[in-house]
Amino acid sequence: MQRILGWLALAISLSVAPALSVAQVSISVSLAPPALPVYAQPMIPEDGYIWTPGYWAWNGQGYYWVPGTWVEPPQAGLLWTPGYWGWNGSAYLFNAGYWGAEVGFYGGVNYGYGYSGYGYQGGRWNQGHFQYNQSVNRLNLAIIHNTYNQPVAQVSSRVSYNGGAKGIQSRPTAAESNATRAAHTAPTAPQQQHEKAASTTPHMQYSANHGAPSVAATPRPSAFTGPGIVRAAPVARRPAAAPRPAVAARPQAAPAARPAPAPRVVAAPRPAEAPRAAPAQHAAAAPRPAAHEEPERK
Repeated sequence: MQRILGWLALAISLSVAPALSVAQVSISVSLAPPALPVYAQPMIPEDGYIWTPGYWAWNGQGYYWVPGTWVEPPQAGLLWTPGYWGWNGSAYLFNAGYWGAEVGFYGGVNYGYGYSGYGYQGGRWNQGHFQYNQSVNRLNLAIIHNTYNQPVAQVSSRVSYNGGAKGIQSRPTAAESNATRAAHTAPTAPQQQHEKAASTTPHMQYSANHGAPSVAATPRPSAFTGPGIVRAAPVARRPAAAPRPAVAARPQAAPAARPAPAPRVVAAPRPAEAPRAAPAQHAAAAPRPAAHEEPERK
């Protein structure tokens, strides 16, 4: 069922994204690829080899790591465009890498060692000989003489895919689009064998290495054992949050004892008023003496 859905998503993507060709899109899945591991570049094995970065691939059951390695190009003048995963709105599509005269679009993914997301700053062809940039390659100068030194800006992103809510928001330039449509040369036989060997190696599976493969890069294709192989740096785990100290319960203050209310002083009863004396009766006025009548004078 998953395979059917993958092919359906592929058919839809081809109908809405004509810039993608059938030769470029090799597989589609619904699960986002893991972050790129951190690893050192092994020493170049001999002159004329070109660095090809590692990437996550899908084997139908899960992601597995294809180690970065030094590869002899199929012919002089060709440069490697790494493959990349891109979100098309319904699935993650893998755009396979290829050889070409110019480096095409690889999703803006920062693979490191000259592949900073745009072009290739790790070296260049000069009159049929490849020159190496010492600032981004591990070179044995006793055997490598065609070199130059050009600083390259370091990018710390480890996101391994383009598009979607958390992917790299990069779009191809006109030059990259032209390189994508130009004639390509498929990965060499050693490159194909390298990827196939990784797909069947248990510790390359993400389910086993959890993003830190024990063989992250090799000096030559398929050389998964022996001198020169490089382990990935351990994946930094987020430290567990320290438990918050328990908040001590505030001691509850004992309620202050209220003073006992003072006893109410009951006023002493007033003494009964003495009955008021009846008002003195005024003596009746003595009758006036009768007036003496003078005798009538004759």
